[in-house]
Amino acid sequence: MRLLLRPAQYAALALYLLFLGFPLLWLISASVKSSGELNSLSASLLPHEWHWENYAEAFTKQGLLHSAWNSLVVALASTALSVLIAVPAAYVLARLRGKVRVAGVGWILVSQVFPVVLIILPLFLILRTLGLADNLAGLTLVHTTYMLPFALWMLQGYVAAIPVELEEAGAMDGANRLTVLRTIVFPLLAPGVVATAMFSFVSSWNEFFFALVLLQSPENYTLPITLNMFVGGEGKVALGPLAAGAVLAAMPSIVFFSILRRKLTSGLMAGAVKG
Repeated sequence: MRLLLRPAQYAALALYLLFLGFPLLWLISASVKSSGELNSLSASLLPHEWHWENYAEAFTKQGLLHSAWNSLVVALASTALSVLIAVPAAYVLARLRGKVRVAGVGWILVSQVFPVVLIILPLFLILRTLGLADNLAGLTLVHTTYMLPFALWMLQGYVAAIPVELEEAGAMDGANRLTVLRTIVFPLLAPGVVATAMFSFVSSWNEFFFALVLLQSPENYTLPITLNMFVGGEGKVALGPLAAGAVLAAMPSIVFFSILRRKLTSGLMAGAVKG
């Protein structure tokens, strides 16, 4: 039985990876199929003919690369801002007790259940008054504000898991507050920061509703708005170019996860050693 257990585990793992990766494989396959093949009843994963024209049409006719650049700028900026704000705020929220903590937790919970559609009109009017409507800087601020409560909630859980005794031990050794935070708390908090950055980046990269309402100029469109333009006025969808654009939209998230995955692993190992 033990000889059969390991092959069975590998087989189950392979099936699980296939299950997770099949949507991406189907998307890549659809991006090189003709419109006739996509609209047919054929369920073949491999295309009968390779139509690379879908990528050319997606990149040239709709300005997809420029929109991808706009999305990348907004996603990176909003991720950096949300993490920079959430790290010190999460530390305060996790360590303090009393009315400040209650008010902070209440704000987080209310912001997560409040419907976004109710605030979009006043939000648009405020940004227009400030000259930030139809502007990537304004959209970055909106994304940061929208992602901050969840990022703060994630990070305060990581901070609360760090024993206070470690900080007290550092203080007893003569380290001041900043030294304790820099040498003890922040290294242990690295996995939480990486996980929060992943969530923030993907949320901003895929966000559609705020960009749809706040952006009017085509040169400021983000990638989800441009992908929506592949749907014609009568509901006719250019499936091939849309799939090609979706492949491009998925790549930055995959690359971002691949880069930060190593940081997450190294942060976990560092936390284990320091703990």
